[in-house]
Amino acid sequence: MMDGTNVAMGDVIESAADAELDQSEIDKLFGFEAPPPVAAESGVQALLQAVPSSHERLPMLDVVFDRLTRSLSTALRNFTLDNTEVVLESVASQRFGDFIGDLPLPCLLAIARVDAWDNFALVASNSNLIYSIVDCLLGGRRSASASRIDGRPFTTIEVNLVSQMKEVILAELGAAFTPVTPVSFKLDRMESSPRFATIARDTNIVSVAQLRVQIDDRGGRFWVVLPHATLEPVRDRLLQRFIGEKFGHDLQWEESLRREGAALPMTVEAVIESASVPLSAITPLEPGQVLPLRLHAGSPVALEVSGVRVGAGRLGRANDHVAIRVDRLGRETER
Repeated sequence: MMDGTNVAMGDVIESAADAELDQSEIDKLFGFEAPPPVAAESGVQALLQAVPSSHERLPMLDVVFDRLTRSLSTALRNFTLDNTEVVLESVASQRFGDFIGDLPLPCLLAIARVDAWDNFALVASNSNLIYSIVDCLLGGRRSASASRIDGRPFTTIEVNLVSQMKEVILAELGAAFTPVTPVSFKLDRMESSPRFATIARDTNIVSVAQLRVQIDDRGGRFWVVLPHATLEPVRDRLLQRFIGEKFGHDLQWEESLRREGAALPMTVEAVIESASVPLSAITPLEPGQVLPLRLHAGSPVALEVSGVRVGAGRLGRANDHVAIRVDRLGRETER
């Protein structure tokens, strides 16, 4: 009786070992399972969560990612020594928490340090791209079917190979920003769990560019995540609709203002002498009285326009007329 029970239990264990795990069981095994459902929010909190996030569109960011697409195709072609094509699928803004929640697992995330902006950026790649890069670099066979996810963690060799690819992406991303501003992205660390790759609060708005890499019949996707807090130092430049745009800068208006301003009439006053006297010395004055001036040829004279100092000169005579020789022009002249 005991032998029959042992045989039956052995069959059950053997059949369970032969069974294949689905994706949800794999995620649960490695700690990637979704958090337990929470109670539905109500009241003001539910209203705030229902309101879509508003964000400012950055037109120049589309130009940056378009440059990244074209330059990265050549860079990855040199990196993999294979026919590689990079396609920009979308550029959108969303909450950081929504992006992390929708990220397909397993994946590898590269946290990049941006010293010029004193903040961080994120580059995430899905498993299809990871296994395609590894197969390509290690001479694996070409296959149109996606690599099978067996539930195991990424090996050290796979992480190192993918980190080299991420360094290529970050270098080209910095080059794509060159027309806007010089900046460099440096790889800080690699993470396989999204909860260890938090570079912003869940409610913070981030710009997410989704790109697809095609290596012959293989390939996958990766995402470049730039929080708006990271882009704040260059926000004014990213708001431009084209490279070189300057808000409020009109060359025709400046030239017209310069031309018309030069023709404006103005009165230049020569202040020969000034003194501070009490009121009691002015009230006794009567018409016809003479005020002596302590001046001689070569005495300094101030030139003013509407009370504003515009230059300085010296007193002299020219053809029976009192004249002033201008020595300096500018408001910085001294009395």
